Amino acid sequence: MPEIVKDTTDMIAGMTPELRDGSYVFAMSDDPALVIQSICTFRETEGLSLILPLNTAQDAGFDCSAPMRCITLNVYSSLEGVGLTAAVATALSNAGIACNMVAAFHHDHAFVPANKAEAAVNILLSLQNGQT
Repeated sequence: MPEIVKDTTDMIAGMTPELRDGSYVFAMSDDPALVIQSICTFRETEGLSLILPLNTAQDAGFDCSAPMRCITLNVYSSLEGVGLTAAVATALSNAGIACNMVAAFHHDHAFVPANKAEAAVNILLSLQNGQT
């Protein structure tokens, strides 16, 4: 089992942001065929939110005008850790980059507009290296 990091400074220093392949679209659907193709689901009062691969969303007829890319923060952050999400969101916000965070069991994932993904990774690398 990897070391779980809880300290804010250690989480930021170890985040090692990695841009995942592909683009994604946030959508809502209860269609079982789409649910199994999603990379994430979350049940809200309004219905089931999905994060779908772009091609899946296109094939299903969803609005795909705002595709997102996923940046995985490769630090094994504690679910009780404080500050990583705030630091990432603040650094990206200061650069005018929207950020939708998804926390999973092992890692946090930042979804950013596809056309700003490379810039976002560079900002997060600067943050990790203490330059932001």
